Amino acid sequence: MNQVIRNTALSAAISLSLLGTARADDAKDIDTVVVTANRSAVPADEVLASVTVIERSDIEASQAPDLLSLLARQAGMDLVRTGGPGQTNTLFLRGGIASHTLVLIDGIRVNSANQGNFDFAHLPLSQIERIEIVRGPRAALWGSDAIGGVIHIFTRDPSAGYIEARAGSYGLGGLNAGFGTAHVAIGAGFETQRGFSATNPAAGPGSYDPDNDGYTNRNLSLRVHGDVGTQHVALTGLITDADVEFDIGETAAINRELGIVLWGEINDRWSHSITLGHNSEDLNTPDFDSHFGSERSTLDWVNTFTLNADNTLNLGANWAHETGFSESSTEVSFDEGRRNLAVFASWRGHFGTQTFELSARRDDNSQFDGATTGNAAWGLDVNDSLRVRASWGQGFRAPNFNELYYPGFFGFFAGNPDLRPERSISQEIGVDWLATLSQRVSVSLYRTRVRDLIAFTSPTFGAENVNRAAIDGAELDYHFEHGAFRLDGNATWQDARNALTDLPLLRRPDRKLSLSGSYRFSNDAALGLDASAYSSRPDIGGDLPGYARFDLRGSLPLTAGWTLEARIENVFDREYQLLEGYNTPGRSGVVNLRWNGK
Repeated sequence: MNQVIRNTALSAAISLSLLGTARADDAKDIDTVVVTANRSAVPADEVLASVTVIERSDIEASQAPDLLSLLARQAGMDLVRTGGPGQTNTLFLRGGIASHTLVLIDGIRVNSANQGNFDFAHLPLSQIERIEIVRGPRAALWGSDAIGGVIHIFTRDPSAGYIEARAGSYGLGGLNAGFGTAHVAIGAGFETQRGFSATNPAAGPGSYDPDNDGYTNRNLSLRVHGDVGTQHVALTGLITDADVEFDIGETAAINRELGIVLWGEINDRWSHSITLGHNSEDLNTPDFDSHFGSERSTLDWVNTFTLNADNTLNLGANWAHETGFSESSTEVSFDEGRRNLAVFASWRGHFGTQTFELSARRDDNSQFDGATTGNAAWGLDVNDSLRVRASWGQGFRAPNFNELYYPGFFGFFAGNPDLRPERSISQEIGVDWLATLSQRVSVSLYRTRVRDLIAFTSPTFGAENVNRAAIDGAELDYHFEHGAFRLDGNATWQDARNALTDLPLLRRPDRKLSLSGSYRFSNDAALGLDASAYSSRPDIGGDLPGYARFDLRGSLPLTAGWTLEARIENVFDREYQLLEGYNTPGRSGVVNLRWNGK
């Protein structure tokens, strides 16, 4: 196996790990390899989709306060939070709802079976090695939820050793560390914040309390890997345990992910991976006498056949079993389960200057009749630096357990076990220009239509398949480096509407701009400026005004792998709201001391 590809697989551990299927001449370096878009390794500049890759070095250079802040700066993404750290959040990708984005950790699906989305608030950046974001439908490879796209998070390999300590505004304090050997490594972290009041008087009676809403996070990770004959095996585990205060209570949230993957080459043309995964969530809010959770076990087998130098065939199967419950001290609201069995195939080929991808998947689900999805993409290399591409894809989202089975309150807001999956069709055209190794531009235009959207409708606000959505948009992504200077920027325009009423979908701004510039001095000290601007966004009762905010960051290398970092958020103390009645942080600062053993 090509050594670069193998190292990438080890760092991703229980990810797709079929990195050995890429040809050696494709593996220019780890940074260029993307595994999420095709379920096999493809150089980033050859993927026929809009892709963003965030490496560990990018995470550290950004000094982002948390994962949500980092993701919100990427093209096509919008974030809504109900206050500060740990609070309820919604991440919109290409205008879709939160559960229209499939989230993977090391190749394992982690969207909540109860709520449909993934809570990014409790996954610390210290535990992340790499993030791949694929915008556009990927249901033909990954199944349910991949309507707006896929966010694939690879956990960190702590074997080289690291220590991170930080302190800052709102009572922030935290310590993270990792260490290990060539085959066994462990990482752990703790962080706490006093926080600020999540709400303001506009939240209304019963929701507003001017106290501080704090947050505490404890996390632990384990990674074991080695060889079994000609095959490779890896195990990873991650636990996050968080306490979230809100104005009228507190929630304890525990998330667990465990995965084992076996992968390798059967012969020169056939490689495979077998991944066994398990994840669970447990949320307990005693003040509301509310306790709910879900679990999912999965088994994936992916086979990649290199037919010749220009054609690759993927064949795979997936089994999943999900359970979910909701209970109080006096009764069980629901305790349900379902199974899903899927098979898929994809073909990627080159003909001269043209590239194509075809994929199809069939999901059979014990709760609904099933879904068949397809995807097709085509690309043309106009010259060595310019590519045009076009794609078409289908998607679907299975109803979550709350939508299916929640009993509601006094006959209101009840689930519906007869719900159908939401379904979508998307088209995209794009142009990718790689002017030099240090300058690239990508432009994408997309169109998505979603039907059978689930909504809680009058008169009893029960769950029904009644809505349709029409989403049109454009994205610009830019990267430039010259000497010690680096500039990254993206712009997003979107028109997301209810196709039945022609009213805009709530809380999505139709225009967004993100810029990030940095300069590195001869002693490796660095200064950076991040800027974000958003147009107004519709909310219940009216539009929330647009805003711009600026953040400053700097780093100073000390000695023997130690670096001192500092960041000022919201430099001009701009007041803005992402959701009516909920506060955002004012000017704040953080200082971080970091040691890397690499």
